[in-house]
Amino acid sequence: MLTPREIFLKHIAQTSDNPLQLEVERATGVYLFDEKGKRYFDLISGVSVSNIGHCHPKVIDAVTEQVNRYMHLMVYGEYIQYPQIKLAQLITSLLPKTLDNVYFVNSGSEAVEGAMKLAKRYTGCYEVIAMHNAYHGSTHGALSLMGNEDQKRAYRPLVSGIKHIHFNDVKELDRITDKTACVVVEPVQGEGGIVVPTNDYLKLLKAKCEQVGSLLVFDEIQTGLGRTGRMFAFEKYGVVPDILLLAKAFGGGLPLGAFIANRKIMRCITHNPPLGHITTFGGHPVSCAAALASLNVIIEERLIEGVEKKAELFKTLLARHPAVKGWRSSGLFIAVELGSFEKVRQCIALAMQQGILLDWFLFCTTAFRIAPPLSITDDEIREACSTLSQVLDQL
Repeated sequence: MLTPREIFLKHIAQTSDNPLQLEVERATGVYLFDEKGKRYFDLISGVSVSNIGHCHPKVIDAVTEQVNRYMHLMVYGEYIQYPQIKLAQLITSLLPKTLDNVYFVNSGSEAVEGAMKLAKRYTGCYEVIAMHNAYHGSTHGALSLMGNEDQKRAYRPLVSGIKHIHFNDVKELDRITDKTACVVVEPVQGEGGIVVPTNDYLKLLKAKCEQVGSLLVFDEIQTGLGRTGRMFAFEKYGVVPDILLLAKAFGGGLPLGAFIANRKIMRCITHNPPLGHITTFGGHPVSCAAALASLNVIIEERLIEGVEKKAELFKTLLARHPAVKGWRSSGLFIAVELGSFEKVRQCIALAMQQGILLDWFLFCTTAFRIAPPLSITDDEIREACSTLSQVLDQL
């Protein structure tokens, strides 16, 4: 009889030649447990998904209640489903009035695809501008926006009309013209290694988009829902996008994404042709129930209020270690610079052996990622950093 590991390697499509193969038996709070009961600190939150920790009882209760009522009923947008409307009402209440209309999808990549279509339809333009070192997903359109040729080369030809500029380079904003349907940007670059905007870059970007009639799309798939110390990262910079993208933590642990705009913009995909964007499982009622419960936990437990303090504690405990060459962060979205890919690879492997889960960045090979659940406690941070310091000692 095949073991679970053998079945995994034989029948599950792999994304790399060396998958981690951590066999997870259960998860709770900031911890994963393997089949032997070994505990692991999850310092990456499933890549910015488990913002309130694993298996929060309020999310479990909400999912259980919704499953007992109904699951899939009809393709998105036809029936009134209470989990969808309650979630849409809550999320828009937290946003500026110009972001009042939600289109629920299944994932971040689909949110990106929907936003690209929406911008083209609304503006009548075809050109889309994205950033170098940006990651927006792996579907064909989202991949076309990716700002790294190594990841795209094998899949060309990709979607046409895509141009790339450098994040924080004000001089390149002149490449945005009246032919540009939208500019897609992360308010804080994630896979580039936690790069924050400088010198009012986002304000200048917004002004340029308004000047030429282009829509500004903020990809907050990783940064949204409290990760950077605000509910949405754009709040830190005083710039409101025309279209906002959410996913990852948005679903409370279940698959869910959204692109959000004002009603006038969103209405353009309802006609000529109708069904301008359609999805079977987008806004699945069980996912929306989990998302609603998760968002309420973030609000009621005031998790965002502690983010900056917890981020500072991580920095205090780790940044002065001799192996650490630099530190970049926006809330609990942290890049720890080690100076070489070999040290990052070694650190991640050693940390996993010691029960600490870290991750690397796609476009920054010299730093590793820390992005724990927002619910992590000070004592848990101290314990994790004590172990991580011992790992860094070995580099």
